Amino acid sequence: MAMVGAMVGSGNIWRLPYITGENGGGGFLLVYLFLLYLIAVPGLMAETMLGRYTGRGVIGSFRSILGEGRWEGFGLVVLIVNIALMSYYAPVVGWILYYVGHSLLGTFFQPGFAAQQLWTAFAASPVLTLGTHTLAVALIGGVLLFGIRDGIERTVKWMFPALVIALLAVAIRSLTLSGATAGLAFLFTPDWNSVTRPSTWITALGQALFSTGLGWGIAVTYGSYLRKHDDVALGGGLFTAVGNTSIGLLALFAVFPAVFAFGLEPAAGSNLTFITLVQVFPKMAGGPIWAILFFLGFFFAAFTSGLAITEVGVTTVQEETRLSRKQSVLGVSLAIWLLGLPSAYSAEFLGLMDFMFGNWGLPVATLAIIVVVGWKMGPGWLLTPEWVRLTELNRNSDIYVGRWWSLIVQYLIPPIMLAIMVYFVVSNIGQQPIETAGGVVLVGIILVASLVIMSATRQRGASQTLGGD
Repeated sequence: MAMVGAMVGSGNIWRLPYITGENGGGGFLLVYLFLLYLIAVPGLMAETMLGRYTGRGVIGSFRSILGEGRWEGFGLVVLIVNIALMSYYAPVVGWILYYVGHSLLGTFFQPGFAAQQLWTAFAASPVLTLGTHTLAVALIGGVLLFGIRDGIERTVKWMFPALVIALLAVAIRSLTLSGATAGLAFLFTPDWNSVTRPSTWITALGQALFSTGLGWGIAVTYGSYLRKHDDVALGGGLFTAVGNTSIGLLALFAVFPAVFAFGLEPAAGSNLTFITLVQVFPKMAGGPIWAILFFLGFFFAAFTSGLAITEVGVTTVQEETRLSRKQSVLGVSLAIWLLGLPSAYSAEFLGLMDFMFGNWGLPVATLAIIVVVGWKMGPGWLLTPEWVRLTELNRNSDIYVGRWWSLIVQYLIPPIMLAIMVYFVVSNIGQQPIETAGGVVLVGIILVASLVIMSATRQRGASQTLGGD
């Protein structure tokens, strides 16, 4: 439940509907589901298993496999990318909180309500954007202060079922609207022209990575809390993906039948949820109830993911320093809040962060984790993938994972991550040369700096030990 709650977030309820709308509906959805199970599921199995095998956070996991020194810096790369992603994810959680408040106040149903004006006024108010960002970080940090069991587990155990019930109720209502079948046709009638476009596959793969959290370090961190005989293949891989798919489809069922029933634009972009959809609720019988249910479910999804993303930093800081859990939570939350202020203040800056870290940071982090599992974990690189699959992945598993997993982890995912980064450079360098160059340079600096920092830290630690002896 915690893994599904971690992976199901705004990527499923906000990003998936508008990305699907922008890319033609059914064809994109078909490609997305194919890549989700081909790439994301084996990757999640690998990442969760790495955490269970080492019992450590992202830096500790890399150290356990690669040894102390420079190369454990790849764990620091994952941590930095995770914190950067959370810094602009927290403002989005703040947006959702703002709309939860308005759904409870009934703002969408007041005479003369204009959805575009509400969004524009909110985005133009630093007090509101910075305030909701601050509130989101404070709530996430507050839950994490209670620890794994009393904080994360207890929250997810009631928030996730509430999310499912809320989305299911709104989806049923949306599907019963007159004209809803046009929305279903849009979702389940593939546009084969879109399927043949490379951009569709790249966008779908990016959505699969974003919505499942592969490469964020979440699965490593949650896996580190598992017992040695807990089922990774079913719980950390397949069940998580099925839950992710189910919530994503519920979100699509909640959005597109209603959008088509009332003649709205399915390709409205990132504004689909915050501007387009809020125009639907006033036209529905019992609209205030459906609005509250939808935005509460949306918040629960985003909030549980925020807990998981932030916990990656908390676990790692607590392991790598002498700080207590409380001090680690406060330190990581403060860092996320400070780094997130520019994204909260400016939607353009938030978009720039997503452009840089989504296109290059996340693939680099994913590549680092998968290469460690596929090539370094086990008795030598030649035996690594099969040894890992037979002795670790299939241990006490309720499903048997065949040799296909080793081939995907070792030979398919790494080149695909490299291809994504190259594709985004080639496709964006002409239109956004400064942003593209900046993203590549930034990720390069993070990579080099992380390796240098970890190497210098270990050398200094060794020198101090020798001096003390």
